Amino acid sequence: MKRILLLLSLLGLSGCVGHRVAEKPVTNVIDHGDYAVYTYYYPSQEQDERVRFLIFHYTAADDKESLRLLTHGSVSAHYLIPSLPKQINGKPVVLQLVPENKRAWHAGVSGWAGRNNINDTSIGIEIVNDGFHDSAAGRQWIPYHKEQTVLAARLARDIIARYQIKPQNVLAHSDIAPLRKTDPGPQFPWQEMAPQGIGAWPDAATVAKYLHGLHRWSAGNVATIQQALATYGYTIPQTGKMDPETLRVISTFQMHFRPNNITGVADMETEAIALALVEKYCSPT
Repeated sequence: MKRILLLLSLLGLSGCVGHRVAEKPVTNVIDHGDYAVYTYYYPSQEQDERVRFLIFHYTAADDKESLRLLTHGSVSAHYLIPSLPKQINGKPVVLQLVPENKRAWHAGVSGWAGRNNINDTSIGIEIVNDGFHDSAAGRQWIPYHKEQTVLAARLARDIIARYQIKPQNVLAHSDIAPLRKTDPGPQFPWQEMAPQGIGAWPDAATVAKYLHGLHRWSAGNVATIQQALATYGYTIPQTGKMDPETLRVISTFQMHFRPNNITGVADMETEAIALALVEKYCSPT
């Protein structure tokens, strides 16, 4: 356990966001009327893409209300995937509500890997989905239509390729705002998306290594989980105690990486998954 904590302390709590070298510049002249501009004629090496994050959401409303809220309300997103996307020439259609070079108001108060105001550096994809229904029988999470997730994957792959977004920066709204949000919820197919190059996923062998042969539901170390999640990017207390905020953040993490059990309990499987993600995506190169 001491070796694990030492590894995490060496990695630090600044997350997995790396630096990217600027691409070779292209010289261009733009006429602005009474002056002209050479773009990239004297390029600075200290630059990268504005877009660093891709954030998935559910709308918690039907198609009509989702479109109204995202076009005439106090929130917005770059893209909206309808409940049953239309087809044009055999291709599913997504609605673009905000140009990618503009900031959309989809993330709210948010943070990831030491960065705040994720609206400034992200593209938001909203998917029409009710989220969940609460009843006497408990909370029921609403599944996504296959047509929606197929379109979400195609759109995400294109955005990720254009902006070279790292896997650990393809996130749920709940990841960047765990005390406020639950979207896109445990029904979102993160594990299915990862082999397509969309988002992060732990290697099963590495998870097994950190389980040390222990039962997955056995008690994990709260301090280790807190430090691993902070290293990976989450905002979480470093108290070593199972306080209400820690419980909520762990549950959020489980919705993303272990959706079959999202109680927020700090068990060994949660610890092993967190450490496997840190090893895969946050180790020094």
